Amino acid sequence: MDRTATHRPVIVVGSGPTGLLLAGDLAAAGIAVTLVEKRPRGISNLSRAFGVHARTLEQLDARGLADELLATGDTITGLRLFRRLSLDLSTLPSRFPFLLVTPQYEVERLLERRAREAGVEFAHESEVVGLRQDDEGVDLDVRGADGTVVTRRAAYVVGADGHRSAVREAIGLDFPGSSVIKSLVLADVRLAEKPEGVLTVNGRGDAFAMIASFGDGWYRVMGWNRRNEVSDDTPLDLDEVREITRRALGSDHGMHDARWLSRFHSDERQAPHYRVGRVFLAGDAAHIHSPAGGQGMNTGLQDAANLSWKLAMAVRGRAPEGLLDSYETERHPVGRAVLRSSGGLVRLARTRNPLLRAARALASAFVGVTPPVRRKVLGQVTGIGYAYPAPRGAHRLAGTRVPDVSLKEGRLYEALRGGRFVLITPGTHEGPVVREGRLTVKHWAGDRRTTVLVRPDGYVAWAAEDADVTEVEEAVARYLG
Repeated sequence: MDRTATHRPVIVVGSGPTGLLLAGDLAAAGIAVTLVEKRPRGISNLSRAFGVHARTLEQLDARGLADELLATGDTITGLRLFRRLSLDLSTLPSRFPFLLVTPQYEVERLLERRAREAGVEFAHESEVVGLRQDDEGVDLDVRGADGTVVTRRAAYVVGADGHRSAVREAIGLDFPGSSVIKSLVLADVRLAEKPEGVLTVNGRGDAFAMIASFGDGWYRVMGWNRRNEVSDDTPLDLDEVREITRRALGSDHGMHDARWLSRFHSDERQAPHYRVGRVFLAGDAAHIHSPAGGQGMNTGLQDAANLSWKLAMAVRGRAPEGLLDSYETERHPVGRAVLRSSGGLVRLARTRNPLLRAARALASAFVGVTPPVRRKVLGQVTGIGYAYPAPRGAHRLAGTRVPDVSLKEGRLYEALRGGRFVLITPGTHEGPVVREGRLTVKHWAGDRRTTVLVRPDGYVAWAAEDADVTEVEEAVARYLG
């Protein structure tokens, strides 16, 4: 075995959306990063994801990508989960009060371009075959296309390499859980008859189907037939997809010319930890769940947004004590909540039990007429409702997501595009000394007296009412190192 040594501060494994956003963030922050990927360059992941929720669009807006991504698909403002439960996304307190329907490869295209422009080193056709770590770094054994194994040394490694994560296996973490649906079918097709809306979803008897428009003449079809649950390697043809769609929707809309057909099963699994020493897990490597609600890719991208700025501070030696541990503290509960909510939706949708069907109808009606419950469901599905733990005695805003508030100097999410903390102060407050390009000082457009320190991922690190200069200086020093 031929072994050579290379070194980068961070190695990210997996070039799906999670890995691309994370690596791009690090490179944009001036951190040398290598992205290791098994697939050859230019080979699409052909993933199941097709919906981008509001919170993810906000994170992309903070990177200057949201508006460009919006041009690749269509938006919908209503999301129907059951026959009697429809969620009105237009009420979301966000610049993006809708679901964007666009294929995952469009998200990957923008994130890959950004990562390459920022200077990420890509290592395609490279497979992780071993990992060892010590107090000062991680040795990652990577086998290339020619069979040669190279040992890459890094200060930190992030496994964003999917549900069969080689990184997770190498650090000895289990992936407990079970299969929720044993056989789902997917297809990208053309349709002779255009559906009425951008997203069509329904279930009848033993069948369920969904059709989503990509806006370019192609449609994503997903379906399930309780009477034909077979293994993933069972051949799939377009006739089977047509049959499931007709059962569930009453018509196959004249589907033809499939460019992609796939059969898969849907699992619910979560790693017990997202950090082991200097190795982190993100995205599907850390958690997988049912496709209900379209939360998979979105949750992974938000993992990356949470972790990237923390790793950048750690590499520079500026991370406050416990900062890296806060990644698991903040994101593991979110992953668990997504797993439970998406799994619950699937179980309710599949149930044959008359009592459970009655309970589903009652719950749907309750959510529909109870504003606080409806807001909570909307917040979970779209990602904008999650908050992170705050220290005892902290301001009520600490740990909460900050919407795209108006400032005297523009919008907050434009100010976040530098990857810095943003301090928002009353108009009469000049703020502390800007710390080496790590802090941007802005002012409220109105007469608010609250001073808010916003983290690079758009959550409140610290806030206070009528704070004096000394309080602000101490807070900035505490969080920026």
